[in-house]
Amino acid sequence: MRIARFSIDGNVAFGVVEGDKQDELVLDIIKGIPYGVDFELSGVKVPLSKVRLLPPVIGNKIVAFGRNYASHAKELGNEVPEAPFAFFKPSTAMIASGDDIQYPSFSEDLHHEAELAVVIGRMCREVPRERVKDVIFGYTCANDVTARDVQKREKQWARAKGFDTSCPLGPWVETDLDLARAGDLTIQCTVNGEQRQLGRTSEMTHPIEDLVVNISEAMTLLPGDVILTGTPAGVGPLHVGDEVAVTIEGIGTLTNKVVKRG
Repeated sequence: MRIARFSIDGNVAFGVVEGDKQDELVLDIIKGIPYGVDFELSGVKVPLSKVRLLPPVIGNKIVAFGRNYASHAKELGNEVPEAPFAFFKPSTAMIASGDDIQYPSFSEDLHHEAELAVVIGRMCREVPRERVKDVIFGYTCANDVTARDVQKREKQWARAKGFDTSCPLGPWVETDLDLARAGDLTIQCTVNGEQRQLGRTSEMTHPIEDLVVNISEAMTLLPGDVILTGTPAGVGPLHVGDEVAVTIEGIGTLTNKVVKRG
């Protein structure tokens, strides 16, 4: 099922997205928080068009993996790492589908990076490979927006990839994808309707299982934590006024507009 987080009349809630046509989608409001346990639906339904979508997770931490598609590593002149290569984006980087990406004042070369995001569903540590499927709540679309010039200039990526609005997520979390299916989905990015990136999650150098095992060896993962799995080739510049969309098969489309910061 598709689980969205939203606000309406000043209240924040989760809901199950029902329907097939975009203009007819409704939300069945969930009682409480859906992670980790069986949840109950309230039966109260609101049209999706009447709410404001929020990032589909409650922000804890965002663990991202770089250079996990050989094609992307090659296009930037980088080696493919032998082991998963992790970095962090702060929870303050998260925005929802429909929110604006604010072009940071300290960059002149902002890039899109379409990615599959894994959402953790239960507290876990040192997860064995065969149990990875048990700790995943679902999947969503992500855009690892990057200040490429800053990334090249600074040894650490905290500013280049961690600035406010640099992690659009959404539009919702899809929980019905199993691990095998999530490992072979079409992922694409368009800017102003023009296709920039097109790949499949099966092209990852290190698959989802390896990424969860790798990071859970080092730290406890919490419900709602997000793992970004890397981006295929085709990354490129974003400019003020651009509309960037990340679409992943079986999940949906994440859309954001780029605006001047301030």
